[in-house]
Amino acid sequence: QVQLVESGGGLVQAGGSLRLSCAASGSILVINTMAWYRQAPGKQRELVATFTSGGSTDYADSVKGRFTISRDNPKRTVYLQMNSLKPEDTAVYYCNAKITTAQVMGVLTSIYWGQGTQVIVSS
Repeated sequence: QVQLVESGGGLVQAGGSLRLSCAASGSILVINTMAWYRQAPGKQRELVATFTSGGSTDYADSVKGRFTISRDNPKRTVYLQMNSLKPEDTAVYYCNAKITTAQVMGVLTSIYWGQGTQVIVSS
């Protein structure tokens, strides 16, 4: 069974920084794309940043220049460094990963989600 466990959320003043971490564990063969999403109250979940297995990154326009996604493959961990935080960044942040696991009859690639970590940015 695969688990994604996030950490690093909290309360910060506008202009401050936070670093989120997400560690994957379980019977993992390959971790493909890892990503961060967020969901603010009353809004749909939105993609914040992605990091492919090939090393490519992409960001939502709203966070470009302020957030940086990185990845430590041996640790099976993805990070989101968030700088110059704004009140509109307040949301629950979710880790997402496309992971291939070994099954009895072969392999299976599925999308997994973490439980979410709350980020609150005060003005």
